[in-house]
Amino acid sequence: MNLQKLIFTQNDCYKAGEKITVKGIMVHSTGANNPKLSRYVGPDDGKLGENKYGNHWNTPKPGGKEVCTHAFIGKLKDGSIATYQVLPWDHKGWHAKGTANNTHIGFEICEDGLTDVTYFKKVYQEAVELCVHLCKEYGLTEKDIICHSEGYKQGIASNHGDVMHWFPKHGKSMDTFRADVKTLLNKKETAASTPSASVAIDGINVGRGANQLILYVGKASTGTNKWGAEAIINADLTVASVGKYGVGNTTIPAGKMALSGHDKAAYWILDHLKVGQKININIKV
Repeated sequence: MNLQKLIFTQNDCYKAGEKITVKGIMVHSTGANNPKLSRYVGPDDGKLGENKYGNHWNTPKPGGKEVCTHAFIGKLKDGSIATYQVLPWDHKGWHAKGTANNTHIGFEICEDGLTDVTYFKKVYQEAVELCVHLCKEYGLTEKDIICHSEGYKQGIASNHGDVMHWFPKHGKSMDTFRADVKTLLNKKETAASTPSASVAIDGINVGRGANQLILYVGKASTGTNKWGAEAIINADLTVASVGKYGVGNTTIPAGKMALSGHDKAAYWILDHLKVGQKININIKV
């Protein structure tokens, strides 16, 4: 997950300042063919890209409506996928037009033309990972996740069809979504530690998101951008080398592995790993 934050301080929903006790998560999609985050999230922070019409939702009443969700998932200007948190998670959002506003975190997935398989898979996975993150933070399970159309059937949201007009086109449903969240919630936990410090590893052989620490095993290189730091680890778990901040896509010699950290995780590597030092990597099933 590539989680970013740009709080909608100009939206009347934020200004209302109401809080909720989080009891669930509601998945929405935007209902318009525009996968760019900049359509909804602004102003441009350098990653989003320009919205020349200025019609993003960080305004008092977007399109003249009292609307605001907690997050959006879609494309950055470089084409990569990200999640932008736009309200504090425990802030009352205006996303369901029903009593779910009092209990549920809501997020929108930016729709495209609904037929692009590659885009769908990426935003679907991002949404799964966001839900896992929120479930862990608020003590929820996959059973506490619904979409807008399910909320309508439960009498806690307005009459919208999202996301069931889109997911089935790609062989998915809210049942498969909840199952995927459950699988990831139950996934083995991995951590790296030194004699003086320990840190959670956010994934193995996956793309590195914001502030994440990723372990790469059996790969030729990390495939990362330059916004981080990386260390090569020998098979006996001693540190072979520690790179400087600002160098990515490190080559991984045969028989070795790499720890790759973005931003905050990068500084953990630089602060705690020394060449020749023995580390521990623990996998909890």
